[in-house]
Amino acid sequence: MAYYVSRTLALPFDEAVLRTKAALAEEGFGVISEIDIRQTLKTKIGVAFRPYLILGACNPGLAHEALMLEDKVGLMLPCNVIVQEAADGRVEVAAIDPAASMQAIDNTALTAQAAIVGRKLQAALDRLEG
Repeated sequence: MAYYVSRTLALPFDEAVLRTKAALAEEGFGVISEIDIRQTLKTKIGVAFRPYLILGACNPGLAHEALMLEDKVGLMLPCNVIVQEAADGRVEVAAIDPAASMQAIDNTALTAQAAIVGRKLQAALDRLEG
């Protein structure tokens, strides 16, 4: 089972980030954290790296429902979405497939909930192509 879904866009990096945040918002997700891997690697270990941003996306209603089903599911939240510079000026946007990550938890109700979240993340990525 693949653990992510992705799209490759012919956009500048910063525009891809803005579009990704907007697409997530249209599906009810807010970005509650941002990790700039490029800057972190430069600052912490002096390594140059391509533009690479990790967005922590959260749909509060769905997160609440998941927490009610499984109190330790917060270990797997938020849903990570990456935006990274790819070859030839393109940008890749990839989102975790929550169904894949939730396989570690034996809870059928949570599995069904993860599928709903996955469909919303997939819809957000589909919006990027339009």
